[in-house]
Amino acid sequence: MNNSLTQMLINYAPLIILFIVGWFFGARHERQHLGRLSVAEKELSHIIVSSERFYRPKLQVDSEGELVLGSVVIAQDYFKMVIAKVLSLFGKNLTTYETLLDRARREALVRMRAQAHSKGCNHIYGLRLEVSNINQLGSMVEAIAYGTAVISFDNSQTSLPPSTSSL
Repeated sequence: MNNSLTQMLINYAPLIILFIVGWFFGARHERQHLGRLSVAEKELSHIIVSSERFYRPKLQVDSEGELVLGSVVIAQDYFKMVIAKVLSLFGKNLTTYETLLDRARREALVRMRAQAHSKGCNHIYGLRLEVSNINQLGSMVEAIAYGTAVISFDNSQTSLPPSTSSL
């Protein structure tokens, strides 16, 4: 009995060790990415982003709208993919994929804001977000954020459509 337990541990020990190492480095990388996103979001928070399509901020005289976009492809680590597969068997909420999608959306928005900042713009309106799977496993997603960037005089942090701003 003791010999078979020892043999089983010897057979599965490399798999278990690789699984733990993968989980550790995957979680570490995700925490670092979320930290970098928080810093970048704070640095670019002066750029107002509005999803209203026809909103017209108070533009600078020579400002013309320019298309800005941010695109990113993010892959899920294999440890979280295994957890998601197990949870999907029981019909559970797949929070591992929710964090993947959240990171992808936030990174796309940061890249879009950075592009607007490099063009000297301080307002983006008509924001659209698109997220799609790259492979059939769902372990890689592409997020694209795009909108119209302008130089405006609006200093408010919330942008209201013209019909509600007069209330």
